[in-house]
Amino acid sequence: MVGPPYRASYFRSHASSLLPYAVPVDESRPRPCGGDDGGGGTEEFLGRYAELLADASETGRRPRRDELEACRAFGERAAERGLALRELVGLCLGRTRRLWGSLPGVDRAGTAAERARTGDAVLGAVEIALAAVGEGHERAQRLAVRQEEGERREFVDDLLHGRSDMGSLAERAQRFGLRLAGVHTVAVAVGEEKYDDVHRTVRRIERELLGRFGPRDVLLSTKEGRLVCIAASGDRDVLEHFVSLAESPGAGCPGARRTAVGREHAGAGGIVRSYEEALGALELADRLALDGVRMNASELLVFPVLLRDRGAMADLVGTVLGPLTKARGGAEPLLETLTVCAASGYVNAEAARRLGLSVRTLSYRLERIRTLTGYSPADPLQRFTLEAAVMGARLLGWPAKEL
Repeated sequence: MVGPPYRASYFRSHASSLLPYAVPVDESRPRPCGGDDGGGGTEEFLGRYAELLADASETGRRPRRDELEACRAFGERAAERGLALRELVGLCLGRTRRLWGSLPGVDRAGTAAERARTGDAVLGAVEIALAAVGEGHERAQRLAVRQEEGERREFVDDLLHGRSDMGSLAERAQRFGLRLAGVHTVAVAVGEEKYDDVHRTVRRIERELLGRFGPRDVLLSTKEGRLVCIAASGDRDVLEHFVSLAESPGAGCPGARRTAVGREHAGAGGIVRSYEEALGALELADRLALDGVRMNASELLVFPVLLRDRGAMADLVGTVLGPLTKARGGAEPLLETLTVCAASGYVNAEAARRLGLSVRTLSYRLERIRTLTGYSPADPLQRFTLEAAVMGARLLGWPAKEL
């Protein structure tokens, strides 16, 4: 066998002189790590990596716990300094290739069987070491993601509740791609399951939005189990796509039970207002048992007007609909009849079909309503009064709740 039979001790003492860099250094490339050799102690780590391979080639041992922890720490530091995992893998594999012919065990191997056993031991050590480097890199990435999500959630909370001064909010908003001086619209989605940052539906929607629109003036976050999307009002496509994805996120991801879009407003206060309008639309849709998944705050503006004077609304409901409690079966069936008739445009055949009644039975109910209340759905003004009273009853929870 040509060459001196190097021992591991000799290899350790001469590792720095024997091992050139595995990859050439491009001086024109920005160095991701300030103050060290570009990878969180790369030269120091590669020296220990060389010792590990030398020992593995001689003894066939697996990496020790302290060596694996050093690999993890190296991967973590490198991730914090912006090095990609593929760069670290390339660095280690390149160093392994350059070292191979100089490893003591490989150098002393006299037969093909010995070379195979030595190669298997070295490659096994490389596999385990690279897995540890990758584990450390992923650990740092997960920590960075959790920190980013926490900061984003804190920013959204402060923004939507006004818990920070405008200067601080504007400065933090730039980091998340928002220009608070502009006009924004807020959309909110609620599902049967509560949304959080790791929910599969949230991840898919975020991936789809970023993939299609990039980091435009849009922010996606979760709050109190809801999914919130803040978008510049010029990006109507973003909101439309968000609502569509929330309703149908794809296989394996549950869709939203309801979505609501607030109106567009300017400034940080406008974002808060749009958010509150979206929440109000969701609440109204549930209280009124409205059909459909998608709600728009601008289409529900009449209901806050109706609720502004609850006393007057209660008086309207009691005066107009109170007599329906005298009907056989109570007021509920007749209230449902009025609701369905309004939804079907007062086409009796369609209303009867939706109610599962005959047209004759529907006509009897409408006549019973006119007799008890004195209001006829056939008269436009009286029909408007009946509809307003029915909506008021649903908002106030009557007749289940006392007025």
